[in-house]
This record gives sequence, structure tokens and C-alpha cells, in this order.
Amino acid sequence: MVTTITYILLIWLVLLTIVEANSLSFNNLTLPHQHPNPEAVVEEVQRSVNASLTRRSLLSVHQADQQQCLTGNPIDDCWRCDPNWAANRQRLADCGIGFGRDALGGKGGQIYVVSDSSDRDPARPVPGTLRHAVIQTEPLWIVFSADMTIKLQHELIMNSFKTIDGRGANVHIVGNGCITLQYISNVIIHNVHVHHCKPSGHADIASSPTHVGWRGRSDGDGISIYGSRKIWIDHCTLSYCTDGLIDAIMGSTGITITNNYFSHHDEVMLLGHSDGYLPDSGMQVTIAFNHFGEALVQRMPRCRRGYIHVVNNDFTQWEMYAIGGSANPTINSQGNRYIAPTDENAKEVTKRVDTSEGEWADWNWRTEGDVMVNGAFFVPSGAELSTQYAKASSVEPKSAALIEQLTSNAGVFGDPRDGISYPGFSGGGTTTGATSTSGRGASSNDDGDFFGMIFGSGASASPSTPSSLFAIFLSLTVILLMYPITNCGALLSLPLLLASL
Repeated sequence: MVTTITYILLIWLVLLTIVEANSLSFNNLTLPHQHPNPEAVVEEVQRSVNASLTRRSLLSVHQADQQQCLTGNPIDDCWRCDPNWAANRQRLADCGIGFGRDALGGKGGQIYVVSDSSDRDPARPVPGTLRHAVIQTEPLWIVFSADMTIKLQHELIMNSFKTIDGRGANVHIVGNGCITLQYISNVIIHNVHVHHCKPSGHADIASSPTHVGWRGRSDGDGISIYGSRKIWIDHCTLSYCTDGLIDAIMGSTGITITNNYFSHHDEVMLLGHSDGYLPDSGMQVTIAFNHFGEALVQRMPRCRRGYIHVVNNDFTQWEMYAIGGSANPTINSQGNRYIAPTDENAKEVTKRVDTSEGEWADWNWRTEGDVMVNGAFFVPSGAELSTQYAKASSVEPKSAALIEQLTSNAGVFGDPRDGISYPGFSGGGTTTGATSTSGRGASSNDDGDFFGMIFGSGASASPSTPSSLFAIFLSLTVILLMYPITNCGALLSLPLLLASL
């Protein structure tokens, strides 16, 4: 009897392993938290834009107050028309769109008021500081008591379920390291300036109220997203950082980047760690309603693998290219405005990085409803219209003629649309082709020891998914090892036992 039960359990182990290991493959999933149907997310984004624009067009002349707050931007229209929004700040968490729409931030948690702009000791932050707020383990909605510039000594290591909400104050986050989201989830960063961020590290930094860990040297990103999910960055103004303004690498997914203003930078946004890092195939990012403004050079974004939906953005300047990629990412560009520079050699929107045409001809890069200005042109690929390629543009996008309206409030509320400047800060910090010396391997081209610097942040690292063949082999090996200590009769009876289940 014991032998029979043993074999039944072992067979069920094999069956469950096969189902689990193949479920990701069946849905073309690489990461356990990526959306199984990205085209459905694309359609939902477009439906939300259409609904907001329709509501605005139906307003009568007697509703001028509503016309001013309803822009057709579905995120802003979700909360800005509430005159008591400050008393209901957490309503913002219900207004997300795209792949990061489920980011809860600190919804349901207490309001934490930052009243102290100092950052004197990153290992022992004092209550009332931003660093003390973001490392707490419980959900928090973080606001600011007054205008302030927070000059960081080192990376600001955030914990899960946090919202940084700068509405109602003029908040600047600058200095060393800037914002790091590493192996966490459910973060919203809203309405803050992030600029003049520089590399830092080789220091003890708190990541929770009970844990302090040694950090290697960071890259100087404005916002670094590392192995994290359910992230939403909205209405921020970013510029003048040493490395990227926003970088998302190492299996990060479920990300929405909306309503931001980017300027004065070289390598703006990197999505994907390296061509050979397979988990980034599950990266899914929505980039919508952003203004890519003055003095930008390239990477808006630069993608490795993944599914990137670029919709209703205003690209007003670039020096080299706007959207680049390698390692076969899906690029779905809908309803954007691309204004090319005067340089005749930089009119192309797209760039396949270090890849021959024979390699990228089948990549799924699609443009639909985009407006090309001043000679700009987008080179699509995947012309054979495979099933995946056709689905990447499964809904008619809204005309890019409305782009200026949808992006009119991009960046921190109240900032000018052009001409961002920061008195007291000299020049920019951006460097072309910056090489990282980071001990934690955050550089896009460094395959170093990524796990040597991981420390507690309230969320554990996502484990690697074993291949189905290895899992099946391991389970069968266990059965074969068990066989000699049982009898053949029990094994031969297995078909009858399974048939009776």
C-alpha cells in the first residue's frame, strides 16, 4: 500500500512539474509576472484615451471649468477635476494605464509627511526624511510638507508598496545615486524633479528599518529599476544625470512611464540589461504621453528584448536617433509625433544597434498613426505580418494631431514646456557611453556579480525559472532511484491506478 501511494505521489509530481514548466512556454512567457496577452493591454490603453477624448469633446460651453481640467489624457482626467484631490490623494493609484497599471504604490497605507530635506546618514536615516519613509516595510503614501531640494548622499533604496507624491510642493531629488528600485514591487513616483544624479557607493545604506548593507558603486541613473515589477513613473521631470534618466533591467516588468518631461541628456532610457540576458524577454513597458524635449541625444528608449508600447508621445528633439534596440524586442509605436533634427544624417527615428539587416528583418517593429515631421522616418520590420506582428497593432490609434494636447502637462505640474533650468546647478552630468564601475552589476554592458550586493528590501529576488526539460528529467530521475526499493508489480499497476483517478 505504501509503495502504491509513493508512486501515485511521484507521478503527480511529474505531471504538475510538466504543467508548471510548460505554462510559461505555452503563453510565450519568460517572467512569472508578465502579462500573457500584451496586445490586450495595448487595446485597453487606446480605449482609455478614446474615452477621455470623447468626454472632453462632449462638454458644452457652459462647462468651461471642466474643459480646463479635462485634456483627454486619461490619467490626468481621472483625478485632476476633483477640487478636493488633496484630501483624496490615493485616488491616483486607480488612474494608471498600460503594463504598470496595477502598481498600488502606498494605496491603503498611512500618509507619511516628509518635513526634513536632509540625508546626513544613509545607514541610519532619521524620521521625517524621505530616506526614512521609503525604507519602511508597510505601505506608505509619501507627501512633502513644503518645497524642498533633497540632496542625496547615496542611492535612495526604496521598499515595496510606496508612493512618492510631490503634488502640492516643488520637490527636487538630486545628488549621489538617486532612486533605486531593486527587487521590489508596487511603486508609484509622481510629480518630482530628478536631476544632476551622480555615481556613488562603497558605503553602508539602509534598505529597511532593520537592515543596512554595503553597496557597490552605482551608475548615476535618475531612476534605476532592477529586477522589479508593477512600477509607475508619472509626471516627473528628469534631466542632467550621469547615466540613464530611467533604466529598467534584470527581468523588470509591468512598468508604465507616463507624462514625464525628459531633457538635457545623452542616453535617456535603457530597457534591458544585455542582449544575452534572456529574462528581459518578459519585460513589458508602456511609454505614453511623455515629452522628449531639448538637448536629448539617443535612447528614447533603447530596448533589448521585451514588448515596448510607445504611444502618444511628443519627440521634439534628438541628435542620433529616438528609438533603438537589439536582441529582437517588439516595438509598437502608435500615434506619436517625431520631429527630426536638421542634421540630414539623423532623420531616422529608429536604430537597430550592432545588428545586420538580415538579422532584424523579421523583428516586430511597427509604426501606426505616427506623424513624421521635418523629414523624420521610421523603418518598420516584420513585413511578412506574422501572427505576433499583426497583433502588435490590433486597434486603430488616436491621431497624433492631438499629441500636443495629451502631453501639454508633461513633467512636474507648473513647469514650462520648454527651457528647463536649475539655478545653482552647473551644466549637466550626462556622459556619452559612460562605463560603470558598479559592484552590483547595474551597468547595461557588465555581466558581473549581480547577486553579491543584494540585501533585504522587503521583497525577495525573483527566482530563475527552470527549463521544462530539466524539471522533467529531475522528476524522472527521482522515480528511477525509487524503483529498486519497490517491486515491479506496483510499477506495472500504475496505468490502472492512474486510470482510476
